[in-house]
Amino acid sequence: MRIIYFFASLMSLSINAQVFNGLTLFSSYSDDFDEDNHYTKLINNNQNVLHSWNHDRGSASMPYLLTDGTLLYPYRVENPSMCNGGVGGGIALYDWYGNILWSYEFSNDLYQHHHDICPLPNGNILVLVWERHIATQSTDSDFYGGEARGWAEMGRQEVQNPLNQMWSESVFEIEMVGHDGINIVWEWHLWDHLVQDVDSSLLNYGDISTHPELIDINYGDVGGFDGMCGPQGDWIHFNAIDYNQELDQIVLSSRNNNEIYIIDHSTTTTEATSHSGGNSGMGGDILYRWGNPQVYNQGNDFNQQLDSQHGVNWIPESYPGAGNLILFNNFYNGQWQSIVYEIVPPINEFGTYDLNNNYTYGPNSPSWFFIADFFSWIQSGAYRLPNGNTLVTVATSGQIIEVANEPPQVIWNYELDNSQMIARAQKYSLDYLEPGFNVGDIDFDYTFSIKDLFILLDIIYFDSSDISPQADVNLDGNLDMLDITYLLEIILEDLR
Repeated sequence: MRIIYFFASLMSLSINAQVFNGLTLFSSYSDDFDEDNHYTKLINNNQNVLHSWNHDRGSASMPYLLTDGTLLYPYRVENPSMCNGGVGGGIALYDWYGNILWSYEFSNDLYQHHHDICPLPNGNILVLVWERHIATQSTDSDFYGGEARGWAEMGRQEVQNPLNQMWSESVFEIEMVGHDGINIVWEWHLWDHLVQDVDSSLLNYGDISTHPELIDINYGDVGGFDGMCGPQGDWIHFNAIDYNQELDQIVLSSRNNNEIYIIDHSTTTTEATSHSGGNSGMGGDILYRWGNPQVYNQGNDFNQQLDSQHGVNWIPESYPGAGNLILFNNFYNGQWQSIVYEIVPPINEFGTYDLNNNYTYGPNSPSWFFIADFFSWIQSGAYRLPNGNTLVTVATSGQIIEVANEPPQVIWNYELDNSQMIARAQKYSLDYLEPGFNVGDIDFDYTFSIKDLFILLDIIYFDSSDISPQADVNLDGNLDMLDITYLLEIILEDLR
């Protein structure tokens, strides 16, 4: 992709050969809803800003750059219906020039988007949402399709928060429609996959310790009071979502339970409400969980390996560690110290996960970890890069670091200097964007030459009506001397 070659040509400083040669994308993050300094930036290894987008609202987590040059941006709505850390509510799709092509807000009496989204290969988007539940939901209520499934009816013993509510979790797969519409093409609700052992006359009664595929509705506190948001009923607090196309599975991270979960995406929406169907044969039940088995009455504090973790994702195919999971564990051994883990899930030939004899899942320990002088109590994340390095974001310090694998060491560092945070960052390869971004190849001969430069000069000085998209070399919407300068840089780079 030629525009990326242009980006690379701007790197004038000496770069450590171990650093992955790519483009790092991040958004500023602030808990202040009124903060007006909202932006997304794309930088190179020399920390030069190659491109940026400005936003009216602050980010809910991290942005996603798509291969066609558009940007998916989850943002914080002004008056969220449910509010706690990581609250969002809106998703916008920007073109390269900063124009909003599409936007939608999940923020109503029943659902509130928060934290993360995940773009899918088919163009759809996975969205994390809180789902509000009151104690008793009559069959004619507007809650959850009118079904009588309040938290008391589901076996929760008590909810001690001012709202008397539980905010459970759901995942929606949405298709963008028009400028501000959606089709919901698939959905999954945690509320369909609960277990309780306090009242056999109520729903979902069973032995919690022998049902790792279900979540104990009575585990953990619910809600409380957030200094920015006020009363809240957050319970599980998912904070990250990722998708594996080869497996057709979704991984989720729960800060409050200190666990990660994998669910089956190959189900129909109806199967996702049940305990059968899909490639796994388990419907929407949990296929795999790891990090804190005492959540389902297995083990104790000694067996807990995760604490307030964020940013879980699969390592892509062809990358070192492909198929493994990588995440940012915010607290290590109960200390104000963070650590990055890579784990090897016990997947079998059927695409499901092998249980140990005691209903727990391996591994017993991470296959790789990185620990150094960094800490963040919120957000943050880690991504494996194609060359085996790992990109780590330390949210509260506004820091992005690239870590070599063996031995684990920091080889690149970027840090914001305006007291803002970075929720998570990603780094893209130089050929990530589609060929349509071969800007500068004005004669479409797949090379950069003096001929392209002459055509550009002719367009700018003699025929400005011929606004070829290939001629806007710096992608700012104008044809001027900057385009000439940048095209000359590309040509010289190609001659080296």
